[in-house]
Amino acid sequence: MVKEKVLDLANKISRTKRGSKDEITPNDPEYKILEPIVTEEMAEVGLCLELRKPQSAEEISKKCGKSVEETERLLWELAKAGAAFVNKIDGVDKFWHEIWVPGHMEMIVNNKENAKKYPQLGMAFDAYGKKRGPKAAGNVPVGLGPMRVIPIEHAIEGETRRASFEEISKYLNENTIFSVSDCSCRTAREAMGEGCGHLKEDMCIQLGHAAEYYIRTGRGRQITREEAFEIIKRAEENGLMHCIPNTDGPGKTHAICNCCGCGCFAVRIANMFVNPDMVRSNYVSQVDKDKCVACGECVENCPTNALKLGQKLCSKNPIPEKKRELPYDTEWGPDKWNVDYRTNRRVVLETGSSPCKAECPAHIGIQGYIKLAAQGRYTEALELIKKENPFPAVCGRVCPRYCESACTRGDIDDPVAIDEIKKFIAEQDLNKERRYIPKKRHNYGKKIAVIGAGPAGLSCAYYLAIDGYKVTVFEKEKVLGGMLTLGIPSFRLEKDVVNAEIDILRELGVEFKTGVEVGKDIKLDDLRKQGFEAFYIAIGAQAGRKLKIEGEEAEGVITGVDFLRSVNLGELKNLNGNIVVIGGGNVAIDVARTAVRVGALNTSMYCLEKKEEMPALKEEIEEAESEGIVINNSWGPKRILTENGRVVGVEFKKCVSVFDENKKFNPKYDENETKVVKADYVLISVGQVIDWGGLIEGTKIELNPNNTIKVDPDTYQTGEKDVFAGGDIVTGPKFAIDAIAMGKEGAISIHRFVHPGQSLVLGRTKRNYKPFDKENVILEGYDRMPRQRPVHVEGDKAKTTLRDLRGTFTEEQVKKETERCLSCGATVVDEFMCIGCGQCVTKCKFDAIKLVKKYDAQNPEFSKMKSTIVKYALKRKIRITLKKPLKYMQSVFTRKK
Repeated sequence: MVKEKVLDLANKISRTKRGSKDEITPNDPEYKILEPIVTEEMAEVGLCLELRKPQSAEEISKKCGKSVEETERLLWELAKAGAAFVNKIDGVDKFWHEIWVPGHMEMIVNNKENAKKYPQLGMAFDAYGKKRGPKAAGNVPVGLGPMRVIPIEHAIEGETRRASFEEISKYLNENTIFSVSDCSCRTAREAMGEGCGHLKEDMCIQLGHAAEYYIRTGRGRQITREEAFEIIKRAEENGLMHCIPNTDGPGKTHAICNCCGCGCFAVRIANMFVNPDMVRSNYVSQVDKDKCVACGECVENCPTNALKLGQKLCSKNPIPEKKRELPYDTEWGPDKWNVDYRTNRRVVLETGSSPCKAECPAHIGIQGYIKLAAQGRYTEALELIKKENPFPAVCGRVCPRYCESACTRGDIDDPVAIDEIKKFIAEQDLNKERRYIPKKRHNYGKKIAVIGAGPAGLSCAYYLAIDGYKVTVFEKEKVLGGMLTLGIPSFRLEKDVVNAEIDILRELGVEFKTGVEVGKDIKLDDLRKQGFEAFYIAIGAQAGRKLKIEGEEAEGVITGVDFLRSVNLGELKNLNGNIVVIGGGNVAIDVARTAVRVGALNTSMYCLEKKEEMPALKEEIEEAESEGIVINNSWGPKRILTENGRVVGVEFKKCVSVFDENKKFNPKYDENETKVVKADYVLISVGQVIDWGGLIEGTKIELNPNNTIKVDPDTYQTGEKDVFAGGDIVTGPKFAIDAIAMGKEGAISIHRFVHPGQSLVLGRTKRNYKPFDKENVILEGYDRMPRQRPVHVEGDKAKTTLRDLRGTFTEEQVKKETERCLSCGATVVDEFMCIGCGQCVTKCKFDAIKLVKKYDAQNPEFSKMKSTIVKYALKRKIRITLKKPLKYMQSVFTRKK
């Protein structure tokens, strides 16, 4: 049943009349937001209020024919509901109406009790923006929208600052009473289950009369000016921007919102309706390409996706830019909108950007840390790396170097020694006095369990800890690090390096429980009862794969994974005799080299692939051969020979080809060509498998045919909603950097999952970086500078110890090697979409981006806004009309031709 007086009130606030073409109906959001919280009796009093004209209860009682006491009671109910404003003026409470936005919509949604009780309120607020946004597209000049961006103040320091009304500090310093409340936009998003991960609590600051209203009606809590500045600072550090209500007159406002592009309804006008004029500041971003290093920090923090990575190098065949249409002089309907802006955000131009960042699984800002290292800013370089990779010292020693394989410099001479530069930078992290420990961004406090202390689990724990979660890592082994500790020999990765980087997690508050196997010693349900709200499973592929051939169960036959684990735990210190290693990957190389170091008389490797087809890295093969290990290519094991239950040899058969015509693994053998090799031990290193134990028994978690876990490809959520997974159990055996990248994404999903109303996908950046076409860039004219190399360790010396004898670059070498970087990529600004918030400037470490003043608008007089907008809209209509005949004549001329 329609509440008639409430409907009348909705029309009054909207300044429309029932029966007119613009009337508010029961289906409109203006009615729906009032309907559950305003009674007919309240509406009767509300109809006597005036827009921005304060009146006392005594004055209003005369209009509505009720007693002063009854009128005052109903007015306070309206004020608490958000359908009326109240302030004490000259000692008397006075009440009035505001506009819908900024005004009653926010006020209504900011009543916490009602917002929780009636999701309809948030939905109506959302619907109002979608209803009004299209009508405003192109029709509102810069500076006259109801909300407006104010740049982050230190982004416009110096010559570009022109007026105090563009400074946040002005508004804070001019007021004496302040409150802070939840963000109404995020509250509405949460009610719809569409939260973007930016949480609503303590986000928006009210000033002056608005603060008085918020404090008195319980919407916000009173804070000091100092606390307000601290909230502003924290918001900026966390990638948020500022918007202010723009209807209070020149140089005035009653609130400062700390907004994100993926949640804010004001910024949605720019993002969804592609109408940034409605909210923009007077500034736009400009990039100095010579200084830009394509680290991507500005791109990932831009609220309107106005920044993307492109290339700095000249193209052989430049790709012409498409001319864009603008709402300024074009009909602007749904075909011009970007409805899916919260899922289709792009980080790179269609033409691509620097290959190193694109090919790194964690998409580290490689150009950025190279430039910082070149300038001797090593701590800042480490900070930049750790935004994506908490374990740079580890990865500097064991990374597969996808970035170097893709490096553009490699098309001139040799790739930049990216990993060696990173290794040098990370060395300071091993020193307790110099190590970089990130500042905690939040203090969310919820309990999260990470199962498995390998690279994926540790990475997830690191990023959750930065957000202030109470993270406990459960590890079934006695030591932490997973395969970093147990599956990689110390001569490639010293255990004190792993432990030093894990110590930083301890400093961030992560708790570790070793010797605890979840699924056996404790169940997931037991942990739920202990208050853990989400789980990240990253137990890795920790068991060795068997060959399934005769004799494999004999004494002396060990999987490579088990062998490395025993050596790393100090359980196996001596291995005499002839050792045969079966396998041709990096782990097989590690196994063979470790065997040499624990006393093997003679170590040889046998693998199916030809030398050029071996999956092991070229440099690893060279290091093995320098230590006297003989690699026998194109041989596959037929059976293991035994006597009295113990291995004595291996019979091999010749492998003719490994891959079929589709490049799939499908070995073929010449059964007539075989040979027998003596062996005291056989170490099988042909891959790893996942041992689930009892971890997922009785759960809804499903496995793929290859025994990996089924997860959502974007969120890594499993069949159990509170369980997420990453690392080798998702991908199968891969490298540490792949697992680290997945750990961060898992942390993002868990953060969203444990907070009500947050979507796991909306507003989430898909980091689909892609490289530019190297065939289309001009590489002539560059000096051929030799690649720097660390001090070489002779194989005869290296094989005598389990210690890592490999050197690190000297500082002089780092300076020389960083000069070889071509600095391929650079940020490109779409000035039309830029709303001048300044977030990009604050994130740039290279002074490569600045805000430049383009407009000169300030807060308008409210009484003049409507007439100014009407005149502007009429001029736009004329521009659109004048364009039409030209298009028509062009089409006629084309047809005649």
